[in-house]
This record gives sequence, structure tokens and C-alpha cells, in this order.
Amino acid sequence: MSYQKFKKWRDHPKKRPSLSIIVPTYNELVRILPTLGSIAVVVSGIEDNWELIVSDDGSSDGTLEAIENLKWVNLRILRHANTGKGGAVRRGMTAARGQYLLFTDADNSTPIEELPRFLEALHKADMVIGSRAVTGANEKNKSLIRSFGSRVLRGLTQMVLGLPIRDTQCGFKLLRRHTALKLCALQRIEGFSFDLEWLYLAKRLQCRVLELPVGWFDAPGSKVQGLRDGLRFLQDMGRILHNDALGLYRRLEVSHAPRYHQRSAAE
Repeated sequence: MSYQKFKKWRDHPKKRPSLSIIVPTYNELVRILPTLGSIAVVVSGIEDNWELIVSDDGSSDGTLEAIENLKWVNLRILRHANTGKGGAVRRGMTAARGQYLLFTDADNSTPIEELPRFLEALHKADMVIGSRAVTGANEKNKSLIRSFGSRVLRGLTQMVLGLPIRDTQCGFKLLRRHTALKLCALQRIEGFSFDLEWLYLAKRLQCRVLELPVGWFDAPGSKVQGLRDGLRFLQDMGRILHNDALGLYRRLEVSHAPRYHQRSAAE
């Protein structure tokens, strides 16, 4: 991409962006500027009409001040007290103006260079999710313990919730606007496992979900803690089933929703 394309995006506001990219943050001072720089450079080279949203979840380490100093006109910052990653993503999605909404993690573990394939795939789906568990994925720098734990949780997800998804937690998901807003309106989980609830709801809504292999690098400084987050994940599986049994997802408009079909790139 040329510097001129980035400069044009940086300095000229977009009134009606077609693409919104949401980055949830919580104390990401060390990593956030390289991530935002990478996103801005890559996306400006493939898309003129887009916006970047940082949805901050109560950072106290100078993350917000560093982002504010960028002074990019198409970069918006949402500030909120700490609720959890799911709450930050939901706030970013509901504030976004684009027709296509991507959320990507602040550590750039899945590189933004994957975006063009996802935009192309969204022509055939309502939601395209990155996967580290389908054929063609390239997962690096992940410990054997975390890899084993991930496989166990993926198996439980399929058995307990009946989700035909191989990887629910990869932080790279692209949605059509109407799909994102439906999921956010029904979302009850504000923490780490919100993706799991989204995909459970997507199945109930009969959304078309496409799972694409991605490159993924376990970036140093990750906030994921295997045992702690694994236990929370199991608890949230129970919460999802409990919420459904209590009727908290009754606003599902199944008769008006698109057909659900999970696919992987291997199909």
C-alpha cells in the first residue's frame, strides 16, 4: 500500500464507512500501537471506506493516552469501566457504522492480512470466524499444555452445546451488521467466553457460519491463563444452557433468520 492511501484515510473522515474494525483493549500499552499501525497500513491498502474502533475496557496503564496521541480522524475510542472482553466487543459492535464488522484481538495474534479472504467468504455467510483447528490453519508458539487444554475444551463444546464449530475462541471474527446486532442484543456473557455464546445463538438463529483456517501466533504477554480461563469456559457453558432453560434467549427470531450452516475451508 502507498503512504498516500494511509494518509488520506488518516486525515479525511468517513461519513458512512462500509467496514468497521473493532479492537477490544484492556491495559495494552505495550502492544496496541504496533497492532493499530499494522491494521491501518494493511486495511488502507485494500479498502478506502472504513473505520477503526478501539473499545477500551477500563485500561489504567496509559493505553488510552497513547491511542489518543495518534489523532487519526477515522479512529474512534470507546471508554468504559471494566466489564470483560465480551462487553468491550459488544459495545464496539453496537457503536460501529459499517455494514461489515470485524473484531480482532489487540495482540494481533491473527494478522490483519487475513482480512481479504474473510471479506470474500462473507458473500456466502452471515459470519466468518477464524479457526486454529481446521485444515490449513497454522498455529505457532503455543505450549503443549495450552494446546492439549484447547483440544479438550473444543471437544466438550461440541458434546455439551452441540456446536459444529472446531474453534470458538479465535479472536478474529467478521459479521454482517444485522447478524452482529442480533447477537449483541441477545448476549448475556460479558467475559472471555462471549464467543461461545455468540456461536450458540448463531446456531439457534440458523445463521450461516463459515470457519476459515488462519495463521496464529501466541503473542508474548497474553492475558489468557489456561487453568483460570478453562474453568471460566466450563462455567460459561453451564450458564448458556441455564440462560436458555430460563428463556433468556426467547427473542430469537428463527422464522425470519437466515439458514445456519457451519462450514470449514476443507469442504
